[in-house]
Amino acid sequence: MASPIEDYAILSDCHTAALVSRDGSIDWLCLPNYDSASTFGALLGTEDHGRWMLRPADPDARSTRAYDGDGFVLVTRWESAEGVAEVVDLMPFGQRRAEVIRRVRGISGTVEFTQELRVRFDYARAMPWMRQVGTPEQPALAAIAGPDALVLRGAALHPTDHAHAGTVTVTEGETVDLTLTWFPSHRDTPPPIDVDAAIDATTRWWRAWGDRITHHGPHHAEVVRSLLVLRALTHEDTGGIVAAATTSLPEDFGGVRNWDYRYVWLRDASLTLEALLEHGFTDEATQWRHWLLRAIAGDPGDVQIMYGLAGERDLPERELDNFPGYDGAAPVRIGNGAVTQYQADVMGEVMVALEAARLAGVEEGPYSWPLQRALLDYVEQHLDRPDNGIWEMRGDPRMFTYSRVMIWAAFDRGVRAVREHGFTGPADHWEALRERMRAEIDERGYDAQHGFFVQAYGSTEVDASLLLLPQVGYCAPDDERMLGTVAEIERRLMRDGLLHRYRTQTAVDGLPGDEHPFLACSFWLVEQYAASGRDHDARLLMNRLCGIANDVGLVSEEYDVTLQRHAGNTPQALSHLALVRAADALTGRHGRAAHRRSR
Repeated sequence: MASPIEDYAILSDCHTAALVSRDGSIDWLCLPNYDSASTFGALLGTEDHGRWMLRPADPDARSTRAYDGDGFVLVTRWESAEGVAEVVDLMPFGQRRAEVIRRVRGISGTVEFTQELRVRFDYARAMPWMRQVGTPEQPALAAIAGPDALVLRGAALHPTDHAHAGTVTVTEGETVDLTLTWFPSHRDTPPPIDVDAAIDATTRWWRAWGDRITHHGPHHAEVVRSLLVLRALTHEDTGGIVAAATTSLPEDFGGVRNWDYRYVWLRDASLTLEALLEHGFTDEATQWRHWLLRAIAGDPGDVQIMYGLAGERDLPERELDNFPGYDGAAPVRIGNGAVTQYQADVMGEVMVALEAARLAGVEEGPYSWPLQRALLDYVEQHLDRPDNGIWEMRGDPRMFTYSRVMIWAAFDRGVRAVREHGFTGPADHWEALRERMRAEIDERGYDAQHGFFVQAYGSTEVDASLLLLPQVGYCAPDDERMLGTVAEIERRLMRDGLLHRYRTQTAVDGLPGDEHPFLACSFWLVEQYAASGRDHDARLLMNRLCGIANDVGLVSEEYDVTLQRHAGNTPQALSHLALVRAADALTGRHGRAAHRRSR
């Protein structure tokens, strides 16, 4: 069985990511990109699904770990009966090759490490051909299967039970470098990397990026780490921002709510863009807008809610029967069936994000405003179409209130682009559509008898997404309708102080089972508390949420309040960006649309 989700740290080269456990096992790694097939997949099964273990032979050795400053160079300190040693794990940045470095260095005494390598290409469906390619002085082991190949250098490994194992011993002041390099199998084996130079360059790059973060206020360390996570989930070349580094980590332990998040959701990427803009990262905003233009080029009617890293459209959902799933949660899925859904809020999210970029000084390119006009045409053409909502309900489409509000927001941004920024477009027509949406939402999305906004037209349920209404400018945080909605959300959706997205027992999401509190929703509540004058409640909840982060500052999608463990895919971009916005709200910065609130 894999380690608890919260026991994993992430390594990233901004092309892909590895998850390494407290026990020193890399249990998840897709090469060469985030959405490539796994090479190490023990996270979703057993060691036979692939892993790279490196830990002291002493079973009682204790570990502590931390990132080396602002970045993703992980230093794990091991203390055993015989001595103390450290393992420095990283994926080198800027090398233009997929590589993992594991440097073992002796601190005191003598420490023997055991190493076990189980390479399982193609989601553990391809057992590679392994062969020794080094010398006794410079040992190296190569693996090849189909299009994939890798070479492990630095210590001798010998075959044992479909794995390769060996030992590494270090004394005080001694260093041993282990490197794993992936390459296409039809190419020659790459030469060894300069480990000292790679560690130095990677450390300096991450620190330089972190030094650009502008944030002053409480929870500074958590904000910095969260923004770094968002960068770690952003592809260096394409600018695509994946929702998480993993697939199929369960929202319901032992259940079927297991999804692949290694793709670019327009909604999540838009929200990430806004969080980065709030902290001065306009270059990243420009790169993401270029990605967006490429991804949705052509007929606006073909727009999808998500894409691959480079804008790929074909993301069919499939089940991998060879994986038992994390802690037995099956099926394991790759691809995502939600790609075919209509989610009406997405175009509003994009329009809000592009306005944020405009206000931050990112100049419009020759195609960016025509793109926005085309998106508004698309929204108008589908104005009266029910959708699957922000939570990707797999039941029948409905008129979700949050989706309708984001349609309002889309037209609102179009009107303001013309009237405040001088762009061309039918502002009067968009304004009429905007006001039509407001009248409809006020009438059908609000339960006047009980005093709260509802999840969907005709429903008596509430939904945590309603906390976003003030954030996009639809109403003020202290609007009596919003305060009533917050009270109802607290009454119905809160479990042990944290929020669920909605009540799965009464919501038609088309799935069996339950789920745990959704961390982004609780961060949204912090923002709402702060914006409506409930400062004490905001601080208490923020402290509670930040305490959920693991020892290296990572949060997943959900949190099991009973077992006090992380749930869902990790690290989750939406959780981290919501943390950043909640921290900003505690300083009086209410983000997104504080200047847009009309009443």
